[in-house]
Amino acid sequence: MDKNQGYAILKAVMLENGRCFALGEHPTAPSPYVTWAGYDDDRGIRQYEWGHYGDDLAAMEEDFENRVQEYQRFYRVKIVQLEAPGLYKYYSTQRPVDIGTFPKPPHNAPDEIVNYDQRVPVEGGAFLAWGHLTYTRPLTEKLTEGYELRPAPSNPDMQRRTYELEQLKEARPTDRKPPIAQQMKEAAKLAESDRGRATLKKEKPDRGDR
Repeated sequence: MDKNQGYAILKAVMLENGRCFALGEHPTAPSPYVTWAGYDDDRGIRQYEWGHYGDDLAAMEEDFENRVQEYQRFYRVKIVQLEAPGLYKYYSTQRPVDIGTFPKPPHNAPDEIVNYDQRVPVEGGAFLAWGHLTYTRPLTEKLTEGYELRPAPSNPDMQRRTYELEQLKEARPTDRKPPIAQQMKEAAKLAESDRGRATLKKEKPDRGDR
């Protein structure tokens, strides 16, 4: 979990232009809540500025949302990443979680490490895992593949990827030919329909014979 000036970061959003906004909490501070604007410097370290301080969590959560929305309206940028403790979950599919079996990127150490008693079905039986870890920020594909981790489908980045694929699929041209098997099935249905119409026509009396 990130900290700044003793405040633990409860959640943050990263925008596509590299700027971010964060909500922090410091229970013993005179003003226990704060929202900051921020950015990641050249070393990848988060820098915070322009703090708004308060003592009411609901009010500061509203301030956080308002700052994000106002910045988006002014600069027309999208949110590309959500951050919060335990927001990104990864399953260890090949071995129990132990020293050297999981990544620890700079400023993104695991928030939680859980080992199961044995390799068990997870995500409704979709696959098996020995345990899981949670992170504040998403891991790269290179890290997940290198450590043989599997992201949970509920992770925000996975949900966004699924949504983008669905949008791309809907946007594809409709004049593409369907698979051969589907074409053959449709042709068979059409032929059967034609045979049915021919039979009805044959059985229908010819008005010219009357």
